[in-house]
Amino acid sequence: MGISIRAYARHRGVTDTAVHKAIRAGRIAPEADGTIDAAKADAEWARNSAPARSGTQARAPRVTVPEAADIGRETGRDAGTAALPAGGASLLQARTVNEVVKAQTNKVRLARLKGELVERSQVVAHVFKLARDERDAWLNWPARVSAQMAATLAVDPHAMHLALEAAVRAHLAELGEVRVKVD
Repeated sequence: MGISIRAYARHRGVTDTAVHKAIRAGRIAPEADGTIDAAKADAEWARNSAPARSGTQARAPRVTVPEAADIGRETGRDAGTAALPAGGASLLQARTVNEVVKAQTNKVRLARLKGELVERSQVVAHVFKLARDERDAWLNWPARVSAQMAATLAVDPHAMHLALEAAVRAHLAELGEVRVKVD
């Protein structure tokens, strides 16, 4: 004589409904009197049952999807046509990539609405203007200071102006060799 179904359920740490389902599925067999032999049922349960799962449904494997911009960079495509794995992709992967692209698009829209983004052409024009203003200020500097420096050093003002202008132009030529790449 064994124990009751409820007692066996407490012993297993499951509900009595789970024990009834195991009996109906044939995973465990009750004794002739309807009770459960705990040792025998434990062995049958382990042998005839799939490994325990957390929750009521099996979880889909976690898919990590790189940033859509990274996908586009790697494949030479834009983020809207991000490449999926070769040989087709699961619906979950396709949806995940789609959601990443949507999220990034919404992030850019929000930043534009907040005024955190500026047009690239405006930035390039502004930087060009700043660089030109800086260059013009340096080119005008020898004319402003050469007479004062010549008087301080007791040298010919015209010679001082020519020497400073030559030095400034040489320095600006060196700075002009640096090429900034704007992507």
